[in-house]
Amino acid sequence: MRCGRHSLDLSFPRVMGILNVTPDSFSDGGQHIGLDGALHHAERMLAEGAAMIDVGGESTRPGAAPVSEQEELDRVAPVIEALVRELDALVSVDTSSAAVMREASALGAGMINDVRALEREGALAAAATSGLPVCLMHRQGEPQSMQQSPSYDQPVESAVFAYLAERVAACEAAGLRRCRLLIDPGFGFGKTVEHNLRLLKYMDTLQALELPLLVGMSRKSMIGKVLGRPVEERLAGGLALAAMAVERGANILRVHDVGPTVDAVNMAWAVLQEGCEPPLNKELDA
Repeated sequence: MRCGRHSLDLSFPRVMGILNVTPDSFSDGGQHIGLDGALHHAERMLAEGAAMIDVGGESTRPGAAPVSEQEELDRVAPVIEALVRELDALVSVDTSSAAVMREASALGAGMINDVRALEREGALAAAATSGLPVCLMHRQGEPQSMQQSPSYDQPVESAVFAYLAERVAACEAAGLRRCRLLIDPGFGFGKTVEHNLRLLKYMDTLQALELPLLVGMSRKSMIGKVLGRPVEERLAGGLALAAMAVERGANILRVHDVGPTVDAVNMAWAVLQEGCEPPLNKELDA
């Protein structure tokens, strides 16, 4: 997949490192707001095997308050520019704002990751003219209220499939070629724990859309509620989910803990391929 100046090889699963430059994200809010801190964290994730860095300037955790386009731009633009200039990183911008999409593209970002699947005003046109790949995510409701008794009148995987198919059709009608699209089932976005678990169990049904599949379950409350773990103790559960996602066709894993996830993904992939050569060319003991 062509991502601006970079090419992304999706013939094996890749890991996307999360870089939130927000004060209120559920897991790492406020930790990487300063430019130096953001660059240091991104450099570490790249060294641990991240194929790309996903930069977000607006929290989409349950109950999160919206921010203005200008505030989001002020947060993400300097970071994107520095990541491209200093690290030559493949940068994904986590945004639903048309203005942020345009500016990020101009600064050298290589992908757009939109939790609202280009439904905000102007987003479809901005994405279409950017020339960048776009990830479309399923959600039910908005962050402020999406976890208030979410329900579906059909199996959750069927609802997710139908929504993503509709958004893919809308993108194609707006001039976004199918080869530029990825999909994300949206774990935790308007879904109960039971919805999330079922969605992962039957996630392979989404492969019928024949698009790359991006999955984000890192440190999410579904892990905490199943295992009784606070957010800082959810790594083991997240690694189990990452391996299961790879088995069900995930192409990109969006995570906070890059190094351990790269190992889990490589191990799962080796089993699936019945071979021992890891995709990221780490050396293995005999």
